[in-house]
Amino acid sequence: MAFDPATALFELGKTAIEKIWPDPTKRAQELRLLEGIRQKGDLAMLDAHVKLMVGQMEVNKIEAASDNIFKSGWRPFVGWVCGASLLYVGILEPIARFIATMYDYTGGFPVIDTSLTIQVLMGMLGLGAMRSFDKKSGK
Repeated sequence: MAFDPATALFELGKTAIEKIWPDPTKRAQELRLLEGIRQKGDLAMLDAHVKLMVGQMEVNKIEAASDNIFKSGWRPFVGWVCGASLLYVGILEPIARFIATMYDYTGGFPVIDTSLTIQVLMGMLGLGAMRSFDKKSGK
């Protein structure tokens, strides 16, 4: 169980309210105030997170618009690497293995583990599809 200081603090406040105000009406009023404070804190954290994500999106736009290959070229590079590895595993290696058996070759072929490659490629394709949908929707 993770230690969340905010939750622990509010639980302590709740316990203190229950001990300080024996009157149920006054206790309920104070608990509502405490809950309001907690919700405002949650909303502030959410707002900060959203602002961080919007800032990152702006940085991504600037990087993607750059003519410098080191800033805008990493996405295409990752796509080409993933595509090349899948090309080898799915097409080239089986064809080469077939041809090699025709010439009685018994040696091995390089093996590429595509589990990570496929995860990255599917993520990129998913983001590309989402962007295409957004463009089509006019967003």
